[in-house]
Amino acid sequence: MIFSRYIDHYKANFRLAIPIALSQLGYVVVQFADNAMVGDYGGNDPLPLSAVSFGVMMSFVMFSLSMGITLGLTPVIGEHFARGEYRRTAHYLQSSLVSYPIFGLIFMALQQLSVPLLYRLGQPVEVVDMAVPYYRLMGYSLPAIMLYGCFKQFLEGAGNTVAPMVVAITTNAVNIVLNWIFIYGNCGCEAMGVYGAGLATLVARYASPVLIFIYFVVKSEYRDYLKLFSRGVNYIKDSWRLLSIGVPLAGQMLLEGSAFVVTSVMMGWFGAEALAANQVAMTYGSAAFMLTIALGSATTIRVSHCYGLRDRAQMRDAVVSSVHLAALWGTIVFVLFIALRGVLPRLFTPSEPIIALAAQMMIWVGLYQISDAVQGTLIGVLRGMQDVKIIAALSFVAYVLLNIPVGYLFAFTFGFGSVGLLVGYVVGLSTAAVAYGIRVYRNLRS
Repeated sequence: MIFSRYIDHYKANFRLAIPIALSQLGYVVVQFADNAMVGDYGGNDPLPLSAVSFGVMMSFVMFSLSMGITLGLTPVIGEHFARGEYRRTAHYLQSSLVSYPIFGLIFMALQQLSVPLLYRLGQPVEVVDMAVPYYRLMGYSLPAIMLYGCFKQFLEGAGNTVAPMVVAITTNAVNIVLNWIFIYGNCGCEAMGVYGAGLATLVARYASPVLIFIYFVVKSEYRDYLKLFSRGVNYIKDSWRLLSIGVPLAGQMLLEGSAFVVTSVMMGWFGAEALAANQVAMTYGSAAFMLTIALGSATTIRVSHCYGLRDRAQMRDAVVSSVHLAALWGTIVFVLFIALRGVLPRLFTPSEPIIALAAQMMIWVGLYQISDAVQGTLIGVLRGMQDVKIIAALSFVAYVLLNIPVGYLFAFTFGFGSVGLLVGYVVGLSTAAVAYGIRVYRNLRS
């Protein structure tokens, strides 16, 4: 059987991916809780859920830049860890702890300064008014995200995906409990609605780097890395290498995210109900993508180790097995979304118009699942190979030149309405999957 040769690789991928998937699942649960609690708080009024939708989408710009830059650490750590060059891995961690938080502060400042722009995007003013405090809180969390990323991506590069999972599950549980307190006004706290959801997320995000640093201090095998820190580290050289990988990845995430952000902005032109329905559909799409992120991260780890050892045969099998798993996952999600499109939106809102519109959107969200899973995994491959410079250019074509214009044409020119905006995702993500696949194939053949 053709798949039998990959069984060991499937197992290896799962061992690394499952803890990451559980971590990502925690983020999805928090997103579900945010939307469900805020939607329940608003009742038949779509304004609170629309405000969270707009705030989340607009926050994604700086969030993606922050996360993308930290992802550059994983393949570098993986390469040197596989070779047993532990002092070098410690020095890269040390350099990241200096440079990454600085970028976090810059991104935080930029997000605060961009608030006036939110009122120039054609959204209902009442939605923007409610979203702005939430948007500001998300900006304040960016330094914590980048500090946490230093330790998280180091651990993943070293093949430890369990510790970040434990931290993520813990802080996500804190987030949900604080949601319940802050949104509804429980335990003697004043009900804060949308602002409460943002405040809970802010607290949880700052708890993450604290907990993971404690793990480093308590575990002797990682405390030893801290002991390898040196005054002689060349911060500029090391940071430059990390940024040479991280910045293109951040660019790719920003370009892909821009398609979702711009689509969300255009969705707002159809009113608060369209924004709320889009938030419901995108929440499910994001939930499905969490396993893709996990599989892509696991693939990065395995490919980076093979890259460090110059083992091309193992690298090829690791790549092929990951693509198999991605295609299978995308197919499963596609079937579930189409079959349950009338049921899933009811978990978020009692509003029948929003439910009906979200059900239509779920069809298109389901249609791009296979492409999304494959392209996300192939990015993990290219990241592990440290072949990232071309990613941003390919993403620009897929998402800026195709995704956004196609969505606009179907929504406004061809008369599909708000649902037509999602057609662009099918085109953009499919183009990205093909383009990344060609690049990976060329790398494996060379």
